[in-house]
Amino acid sequence: MAEPVETHFSDGMVAHFFRGVFMGLADAVPGVSGGTIALLLGVYNRLIENIGILTRGFAHLFRREFRELWAKLRTVDWRFLFPLLVGVFLAFGVLAHFIESLLEDYPQPMAGLFFGLVAVSILTGIRMVQEWNYRRCSYVVLVAAATFILLAFSSGQIQDPSLTYFFVGGLIAICAMVLPGISGSFLLLTIGMYAPLIGAINDRQLGELTVFGIGAIISLGISVRVLGWVLNRHSDSLMACLIGLMVGSLRVLWPWPDGVGVISEKDDEVVKGTALGWPVDFSGFIWPTLLAFAGFILVSTVLKFERKSQRDLLADSISGVGE
Repeated sequence: MAEPVETHFSDGMVAHFFRGVFMGLADAVPGVSGGTIALLLGVYNRLIENIGILTRGFAHLFRREFRELWAKLRTVDWRFLFPLLVGVFLAFGVLAHFIESLLEDYPQPMAGLFFGLVAVSILTGIRMVQEWNYRRCSYVVLVAAATFILLAFSSGQIQDPSLTYFFVGGLIAICAMVLPGISGSFLLLTIGMYAPLIGAINDRQLGELTVFGIGAIISLGISVRVLGWVLNRHSDSLMACLIGLMVGSLRVLWPWPDGVGVISEKDDEVVKGTALGWPVDFSGFIWPTLLAFAGFILVSTVLKFERKSQRDLLADSISGVGE
């Protein structure tokens, strides 16, 4: 009789927690997608599958079909999903306490760091496309150009947004979890809701956060089904468009002159992050550039380790079956 194969670290609860931490950190910074990180860490399909089960379970809840709801919940891989989500929310909440002051005091270096992180996502996305052709290359160019141009018209943060804005923000931002390549924080930034959301988290504004969460849950139930259909039929074309979106979004992350913008020392001052410029001196050039390379190397190293860990897990699984 074959002995049971021990759980590999790559598939353990601690490993899933740290994957969630990386996703949460990505979700908290503009331009980096938590969905992309999940895809790169090899847990994207598993995440979408379990979220799909949960959203279908909520449908039973609204119809008061509690027996069916309990049956759905029992099929969720909680050993995977629970530590992952704990890592996501913990990292996002902790980083939210620091990100306002960092963007306010060091706008150019922080933008440089984000720039390097997105650059890794772009290169990795290029490798994910299984078959390149002229049509998909044209998608990259057209989407990148359109995004770059449209961002020139984006405004700064919305001052004192209503609950409706928080609801719409929740509808949009959940794309970061279900659609690799699109950053929810980046989308919030472009519609002027990034700084208000970070402020609501820091100030524990439960009403605004609840409305935001309701919008996110509604969007999640719709997005999972639509995304599954698109990925099954047009995965390479979708990835090409997402690559173009990330390339165009680099305009927001260009460090000079204002970093990513939106954060200001004055409550009534709006700082746009889509202006383009050059550093005024060498010290203004060196730190954003160094942090861009540091972010690029850090994420590349993590992804290299993750790929090795996944190969080891596959080898252990094959070995266990053979025995």
